Amino acid sequence: MEEHAVLLRAYAKAQDRCSRLIAEQAAQIVRLRAALIVRDSTRAMVREKSVLCIGRAEESSAMARRLVEIAGGHYLHHDGEDVLEQQDKGALEASLRAADMVICQTGCMSHSAYWRVQDHCRRTGKPCVMVGIGGGAGIGAGDVQAQPIRIVRREIR
Repeated sequence: MEEHAVLLRAYAKAQDRCSRLIAEQAAQIVRLRAALIVRDSTRAMVREKSVLCIGRAEESSAMARRLVEIAGGHYLHHDGEDVLEQQDKGALEASLRAADMVICQTGCMSHSAYWRVQDHCRRTGKPCVMVGIGGGAGIGAGDVQAQPIRIVRREIR
């Protein structure tokens, strides 16, 4: 009788272990499917489209260029410098009109460019991804931390 109880306990442990492994694998499958959906959606969104990246950070711009080109899109760039002069406004507006999607590095552009981009995307319904760069006054470049991405998309009604 005692052997039977020992066998049942061993069987229960094996069954618990198998159930736990199956649950972990199911969760991993869900995560992988979600990652695949995000990847395919991003590719479809960018493929054969012009993506305007606004900001001065060269390293981020180089990465954005590579990602857009890998996905089959056309990369455009504007440095986001102050657009108070009329010719600067025209250059930014022309870039915005040529783009199908806009990515802004909010910590790497002037306030006037930021508001101009926001207004343009709101009026036209273009997808606009605002990538925040952390850091405020008195914080060194080594202390800068990326902030969460906020996607702003307005539909034209």
